[in-house]
Amino acid sequence: MEQQTGGGAVLAGRYRLIEPIGRGGMGKVWRAHDELLHRTVAVKELTAGLYVAQADRDVMHARTQKEARAAARIQHPAVVTVHDVLEHDDRPWIVMEYIDGPSLADAAKAAGRIEPREAARIGLHVLGALRAAHAVGVLHRDVKPGNVLLAKDGRVLLTDFGIAAIEGDSSITRTGEIVGSIDYLAPERVTGGTPGTASDLWSLGATLYTAVEARSPFRRTSPISSLQAVVNDEPPALKQSGALAPVITALLRKDPADRPTAEEAERMLLEAMEGREPKAAQAYVPTRAVTSEELAPAQHGPPEEPQVPAPAGDARTAALPEPSAPMPPSAPAGDRPGGWIKRAAAVALVAALIGGGGVFGVLKYTGGSGSGGSDTTASAPDEAGAGGDSKSQKSQAAPPAGWSKVTDPEGFTLFVPDGWRREANGTQIDYTPDNGNHFIRIAIDPTPDYDNPYMHLLDLEKQVRKRAEYKRLRLEQNSFRDTTRGALWDFTWTEKGTLAGPRRAKEQMYVAADGTEYAVYMSSPAGAWDTTRQQFDIVLSGWEPPAAKP
Repeated sequence: MEQQTGGGAVLAGRYRLIEPIGRGGMGKVWRAHDELLHRTVAVKELTAGLYVAQADRDVMHARTQKEARAAARIQHPAVVTVHDVLEHDDRPWIVMEYIDGPSLADAAKAAGRIEPREAARIGLHVLGALRAAHAVGVLHRDVKPGNVLLAKDGRVLLTDFGIAAIEGDSSITRTGEIVGSIDYLAPERVTGGTPGTASDLWSLGATLYTAVEARSPFRRTSPISSLQAVVNDEPPALKQSGALAPVITALLRKDPADRPTAEEAERMLLEAMEGREPKAAQAYVPTRAVTSEELAPAQHGPPEEPQVPAPAGDARTAALPEPSAPMPPSAPAGDRPGGWIKRAAAVALVAALIGGGGVFGVLKYTGGSGSGGSDTTASAPDEAGAGGDSKSQKSQAAPPAGWSKVTDPEGFTLFVPDGWRREANGTQIDYTPDNGNHFIRIAIDPTPDYDNPYMHLLDLEKQVRKRAEYKRLRLEQNSFRDTTRGALWDFTWTEKGTLAGPRRAKEQMYVAADGTEYAVYMSSPAGAWDTTRQQFDIVLSGWEPPAAKP
């Protein structure tokens, strides 16, 4: 039952919402006041459930209930306490312990990086929380800097058990779905293996790497390339990690059997916290192949990489991710010494992610380390004006008949056909009338890898050009609104699976004056493209990015 007071909404007759203190793809977290016990609490609101189909809403609600059950199982000072779960507005809300302080992600961003000894201290607390969770049969499955909270009193707490795996629970993950933050997923989770306690330790290693090196070790320019990096690439050499470096390297071993146990990791982190390099960690550090980037300065020229021929016409081999370092000619591409990653697993990964059209229009989701290209531009008129002269692309004040002007919860504004509903699609926002057969997709990246969107789209095209009957109709730089830093991609392909058949898509990408990269994308069956193309033009005519923050 909701009541209204001068301070805001009151849930369940006792929790008065004060102000939002965090937001993610699935929900919002509020600072609230418990008027019964007179204490400050945090209340997690599942906002994504407002915009999805009933089946998806049921899954989200089940995950929220699971989060509360998982956290309630664990008694440890480094785990955020769940006080209550309530139903309001036909969805669950979680009432949690309020932590006065930033996340590790925010703290690292504000400071530039976390010092190795402090990172080791933080890692010890997170490891303690994980050990307590594992002891009662709970795998966290989403350890990342954003889920590690740093209280102002020095405490370190692990939060967000929303996708935890609870021993004995039936799974609520749908077939083929990968849940969790992509570049913090353990390799065995990406390739369909059975995750275990070592999977959480791998994510802890990636979290510590990001904290001390100020970059995610496996983040690339797209979700697919990031997942490929998790499976195949070794992390870039640690340069700022001090005594913590061998511990991180040990935790990031590809094979879970090669990683240290939690007890061993605890001893290593203790030594690193004291500024001593853990000798035991050296046993877990593999002999590392020298990368081409490292060889180039030493040889004053690029190294000659061995060639592994692929059978002509073998799309399975051609789709394999390339190894990140030179490998001996006797080792097949896609395999690693020890043979724990099989070629078929890599092929299946790429096929699963590209299937259903979900990869197209994908932007990099959170920062990265790609390389940009030249910023030369060439403007050309597009059909019906879309993607052409910037003078024709000023936002219209009002939508045409049959359309609505929508301001999305993420802050951007666009015109949407009446009857189309909003769906959260991972790190992107979709609007669709028919579960994705026709859809608009918006992606926003405040820290793009590429200064030039044209180079970004060329990189994305590499991921999809092996699709059945893929054909580029247009991919060129253009002007959009008040910037020449835009690019337009128009292409067709034949889809398999639930959306089987010829399809067409179009994407306008541009970098705004503040450096944020935006992508507006639309796709439909090829037979409906005449209508969809006109709709795409209308969507662009109503597009406005989020308002600049004062």
